[in-house]
Amino acid sequence: MPKRALFLVSAILSLAAPMCAHAADDAEAWTPTETAIRATTAGISLPQTIASLSLTKSGEASNGGRAVDNYAQYLSEDGAIQATLYVYLPTYADASLAAYMTDKAIMERFGSRTRRTAYASAPVAGKADSAIRAVYDDAADGALTTAAGFVHAGRWIVKIRVTGPTERRADVLAGLDGMLAGLALDDPASLHTTGPARFDSCPAADTHEARLTKDDAATAAPQDVRIPREGKDALCVRGTVTTADGRYDMLQQAGRSDGAIIVPVDDSGTVLAFDPAAQGKGYKLSIHMVGQTDLYGVYDRVPSPRQIAAILDGKDPQTAKAEATAAYAANGVVTMVRH
Repeated sequence: MPKRALFLVSAILSLAAPMCAHAADDAEAWTPTETAIRATTAGISLPQTIASLSLTKSGEASNGGRAVDNYAQYLSEDGAIQATLYVYLPTYADASLAAYMTDKAIMERFGSRTRRTAYASAPVAGKADSAIRAVYDDAADGALTTAAGFVHAGRWIVKIRVTGPTERRADVLAGLDGMLAGLALDDPASLHTTGPARFDSCPAADTHEARLTKDDAATAAPQDVRIPREGKDALCVRGTVTTADGRYDMLQQAGRSDGAIIVPVDDSGTVLAFDPAAQGKGYKLSIHMVGQTDLYGVYDRVPSPRQIAAILDGKDPQTAKAEATAAYAANGVVTMVRH
């Protein structure tokens, strides 16, 4: 299962010496102007100078040349404050879920002293409740303040990260709030209303092993996974999947035992989804990533946590190979490859 490295453990987020100021011209991804940088196909722009931060570098984080996974890095003049704007195209797009997974990664990355001091909806481009704004203090044993913002616009997720020394907290927050305020969209109507994920109790889960069956429809273009997004309905944790790389929550809509099940894997859009098949005959498996969805067959029931762990570890003989792959271009074109 192809998977991008977590944003939060990349070198981009560590405090480092100032970089030479330049904007890398990946024409497919970014269009620079005199005062702004624009994610070309997404139609999302940000000024090149915001608060104490200036643009130093832009490019593609992965999927080079496809313009579906783009970043722009900002630095303060002394290099102490670092910020990154990500504009990427996950095939399962949900700003609330991106915030939830980033929150988990921050808490794991920066240690037990880290305190979440803000986590709520915020405005973007003059539209209320179009972003999630999160602030974390006393990270890295009290050395850092880190903050994040999340926006869902059309098919795209915008993620902002700003990190700096604790004594420069005001500059970190000014950077985050300036970047949220400075976002400009070609189509403001594409903004999704979003809010932090809400959780409630879960129905009893079936823990029996599942069997994968052949599904002739698995090679059809993927459909939207039928689960509420953007914090619009409560979710619940159905179970926990333990793999060689970590522990992951099985999430479903609270109060429903017959809906879709998702397993978010990282904070950059990798999600396993088990969606009810037609006529209620089992659950279709799809694995969503940035710019790509892998399509498998139908399980007769939701797989057990052990089976899902085997899928993630690449050790489940039933899911050794996807039946089809849907590749998403930045302009919205979907190319199906049948295996």
